[in-house]
Amino acid sequence: MVKHGKNVIVAAALALSVGLVPNVITAQPGSVVVATKQNIVEVAAGAGQFKTLIAAATAAGLAETLSTGGPFTLFAPNDEAFAKLPAGTVESLLKPENKEKLKAILLYHVVSGKVSASLAKNLNDAKTLNGASFKITVKDGKVMVDNATVVATDVEASNGVIHIIDTVICRSKWVAKTLWTQQLQRVRSRPWQPR
Repeated sequence: MVKHGKNVIVAAALALSVGLVPNVITAQPGSVVVATKQNIVEVAAGAGQFKTLIAAATAAGLAETLSTGGPFTLFAPNDEAFAKLPAGTVESLLKPENKEKLKAILLYHVVSGKVSASLAKNLNDAKTLNGASFKITVKDGKVMVDNATVVATDVEASNGVIHIIDTVICRSKWVAKTLWTQQLQRVRSRPWQPR
């Protein structure tokens, strides 16, 4: 949409706001997306690229909070971001016994208040709802949140804003240990080959 000019964007935003077309996010890297008056969970669910995030938020008991509370800023890893995790990580996190760990990871992606991209890029860090802070940097003109690149910004929702990221960010010791253990298991499962 961006390449067609401002009039198309304004017309699309107007059509979305009055409900003439469903809420759809088809963001290109670096683009700004306008959404309807839906809450964060509804916007993410309607986009079709956050199925894993929605499943995780539901399993962690956060979908209701992200639907009714706020305002929030969600740095939302898309399905491709979750696919980068080692095999079995998401499945393990979705187990009921790991609910608190999953909740801590997801809350690391949420900031209290509505933080626009123009404000975020001028910050050095942001305190998340899990109590920890992540670093915000600009590298080669791209905004980075810890090790994730922000690929689309300012997706508006009735109770906040979504910035789409390409990597799941995490400082959880449990996840770090799980990822290290999985990597070690893969290395051990390979046949030894002398050099």
